Amino acid sequence: MKTLANYTQGQWQEGHGTGTLLLDPVLGTELASVNAQGLDVAAAYDWARTHGGQALRQLSYAERAALLAKIAQVLQANRNKSFDISQQNSGTAQNDGAVDVDGGIYTLSYYAKLGSKLTERNLRTDGQSDSLARDNVFASQHIYVPVQGVALLINAFNFPSWGLWEKAAPALLSGVPIVVKPASATAWLTHEMIKDVVQANILPVGAISLICGRPDGLLDALNSLDIVSFTGSADTAADLRRHPNILREGVRFNAETDSVNCAILGSDDDTTATDLLVREVVRELTVKSGQKCTAIRRILVPASRYDAVAQALAAKLKTITVGDPRNPEVRMGSLVSRQQYEDIIQGMEKLSAHCDILFDGRQETKILADTATAACVAPMLFGTREPDTNSVVHHIEVFGPVATLMPYRDIEHAFALARRGMGSLVASVYSEDPQFMAHAAMRLAESHGRVHLINSAVAKAQTGHGNVMPQSNHGGPGRAGGGEELGGLRALKFYHRLSAIQGSPDILARLSENPGQ
Repeated sequence: MKTLANYTQGQWQEGHGTGTLLLDPVLGTELASVNAQGLDVAAAYDWARTHGGQALRQLSYAERAALLAKIAQVLQANRNKSFDISQQNSGTAQNDGAVDVDGGIYTLSYYAKLGSKLTERNLRTDGQSDSLARDNVFASQHIYVPVQGVALLINAFNFPSWGLWEKAAPALLSGVPIVVKPASATAWLTHEMIKDVVQANILPVGAISLICGRPDGLLDALNSLDIVSFTGSADTAADLRRHPNILREGVRFNAETDSVNCAILGSDDDTTATDLLVREVVRELTVKSGQKCTAIRRILVPASRYDAVAQALAAKLKTITVGDPRNPEVRMGSLVSRQQYEDIIQGMEKLSAHCDILFDGRQETKILADTATAACVAPMLFGTREPDTNSVVHHIEVFGPVATLMPYRDIEHAFALARRGMGSLVASVYSEDPQFMAHAAMRLAESHGRVHLINSAVAKAQTGHGNVMPQSNHGGPGRAGGGEELGGLRALKFYHRLSAIQGSPDILARLSENPGQ
């Protein structure tokens, strides 16, 4: 069994003690261990700031973009190995692994291309200068400069590849060194990818560091000018926000957390729209066993269509085979761990107490694995005909292959139900009425980070309700964490500081010319 070493200060270091085991979620066999006990986190951060940060900032945006392109090439060359690790450590079927592995490579490639066209002037100056005196002899110009601290990237267990690179790409492009802290349960893929990049000698020493396991002082060693980007549960985000360095010292903090996302079927009663919704819901329930922060959790349909949609979903879900992803008959793999299995079973019991069961995967689904040890959960479709009084369905997110169907009276009722999620990452809408779709977008945008509008015209080209594309904003208000990631060049703003420079127009005009780093 291998030990996944930490990479800090330009060297690989193992922690002290026994560490935490990584297991095959289907077979239960031990794969590796992680341990960061005894690691000098403060020294690791200081090394990253003084060595990695300085070296990165000496490069232009275009030069840093070229580094991202080289990273993508290395990952592409090792793609098959990454799929194999994902299958063993995350229990994912081949298509599910592609969402994670290929998603990370695509995001890197996108930012490499975007950054290749970026100059200091493109990003440095924010808008035009504003006069502060008569005849414009004294003015104000807002500028962005890269953060000179370290970016701590705390990632979730469900996307050990994409979750890493969607944060790392804009950070490195900005010239900010990163310290990566993957979730222990699935750290193997993150570790192997960073190891491949380090061995390829692409980045300046100190530009990327890796901490596996749970070290002491992860947040204690940050200073006020460092930043943290977190993906995970709302409870963990709340704990992190209470840390003195974030609460009182001003460490910049971005969070992407729990979300009870919804899909809405329009009231135009079009069978094409219904088919598109059913297909997407089934995909969201089964890809990565529903363990996606963007997965559909609530399905809102006109009351007159409730029974028909329930039957259509049940018929599709009945065809799903769950189990060991190494079995060619299996379409849907396992959860990432037995602990997640226990959590999801408990969540389903809570929903069962408040909802009808419209499709019971425990009875209807074939599971090709040892259910006594494998972290396999069959899809479950719940339903409630009283979504106004059933607050549980708007509050509890069961992080697995679970969704709840609910009827709405009219479209205003549908929007009100969607908003009861109190902030979500994404809502999708299915209709053939373009006027309604535009209206829905405006109504849903206030409480959703992304609104996904689907009709027959985009059915084949659409990227999927749950797929996060680097061109679009990822994040959401309220319960979803209040964070913002990706969205093209918008992602770089988090890794820059905004400052208002006041002086003569002649001096202000020189700001975009002088790198000043």
